[in-house]
Amino acid sequence: MSELSHPRAIKSFARREGRMTQGQTRALGDFAAQWLLEAPLGAPFEAMQIFGRRAPLHLDIGFGAGESVATSAALNPQHDYLGLEVHRPGVGQLLIRLNAEHIANVRVAVVDAVEFLASMVPTDTFASVRIFCPDPWPKLRHRKRRLIQDEFMQSIRRALILGGDLYLATDWAPYADHMLKTMTRAPGFRNACEAGSFSSRFSERPPTRFEQRGEKLGHAVFDLHFTRSE
Repeated sequence: MSELSHPRAIKSFARREGRMTQGQTRALGDFAAQWLLEAPLGAPFEAMQIFGRRAPLHLDIGFGAGESVATSAALNPQHDYLGLEVHRPGVGQLLIRLNAEHIANVRVAVVDAVEFLASMVPTDTFASVRIFCPDPWPKLRHRKRRLIQDEFMQSIRRALILGGDLYLATDWAPYADHMLKTMTRAPGFRNACEAGSFSSRFSERPPTRFEQRGEKLGHAVFDLHFTRSE
């Protein structure tokens, strides 16, 4: 069939991976068996089978080099963490840290979060979902690629437990406004802070190198905290 018969889904990311370091390449081979999930789209995600226990489970989408995943997992060994990232250098960097710090309560999947949540995740799975500094796609013609959109927020709502937390952050002010407007109108979510306001910084969110770069350019960082309601 032609491409017109099966139009490609709009992606919220572009594969700008750059060069893999030798350490990152080795990590993807040496540590894959312990931390990296094979995640064929359509296969059900079963946390008990993957982690071998029942514990609060948190999802980190587009984790970059994995600072937030590793920080939270080290602080909360009684919880489990799943990180999704499509850029393999970042995955390799996280695996290096997990091995160096002996962090066992993390699993990583190289998969598109939109497709993962739509096809693999049961309802009421995650205690929290974190999306920190996603690509802002600042050009007007690219805004349809932004990850924070109405339909995707409903995929997240289905995946969160009742009362579960959604943490967002961006250093791009127009995207922050877009996030706040999207979440304010999203059914099934409540602003954990004052209605219509941003939140204080999430304590487990370390500044990423992209965020630090933005701060040097004078960009403020905006955090949002919403919870899943009835």
